[in-house]
Amino acid sequence: MATSGNPATVDEGERRKFDALAQGWWNPRGPMAPLHAMNPARMAWVAARIGTLAEREVLDVGCGAGLAAEWLARRGARVTGLDAAGAALAAGRAHAAAGGLAIDYLQGGPEVLEGRAFDAVLALEVIEHVPIPARPAFFASLARLTRPGGTVILSTLNRTRRAYLVAIFGAERVLRWLPEGTHEWALFVTPAELAALGRGAGLAPADAAGMSPTLAGGFRVGRDMGVNYLMAFRRPG
Repeated sequence: MATSGNPATVDEGERRKFDALAQGWWNPRGPMAPLHAMNPARMAWVAARIGTLAEREVLDVGCGAGLAAEWLARRGARVTGLDAAGAALAAGRAHAAAGGLAIDYLQGGPEVLEGRAFDAVLALEVIEHVPIPARPAFFASLARLTRPGGTVILSTLNRTRRAYLVAIFGAERVLRWLPEGTHEWALFVTPAELAALGRGAGLAPADAAGMSPTLAGGFRVGRDMGVNYLMAFRRPG
């Protein structure tokens, strides 16, 4: 739920939106409360698709203040976090330093990583903030930054009526878990569209799953992809 950083794939309004949320990023009851609730389930699924994390090089595109990045770093991965939102990155650097974690946070787009490649590339709650015409270029950048045989994983929101009711009407307008305007339903992505974008970038869809809230306040991974879902790809080679 942050910004990719590539000027071709995100506008200034998106960058400013997430910079404004930076100071509350690590508050589990703040504007990022849904991400805090979701993170244990989504990251367990992500880790299972990457495999052993120790010493794996992982790039978190649109990392924000580092919820996913810190989860990975605590399990031995060598993590690079990339985002356009400078205030969010500053919050991430401060939080990682306080926890004794060495995470390489960089501001900008994929061009700042030209020539580098990673074992796994993540873009979690990012693609729904990328303008539709720029999505092929965004996927191409994810593929370029992934080593042959490596893994690309995205999580996002399905473009369904239920997703609108849950993520926009419910979370933003009724419950006020998120600032109103955080999401735009027209930018949500169906699983078929996401898989097609990956194939267009030369990636092979490998697995997918849905995420649903539990009565205990967290999330569980299952077959229901009607609102939130994850999709993993492999770069051939």
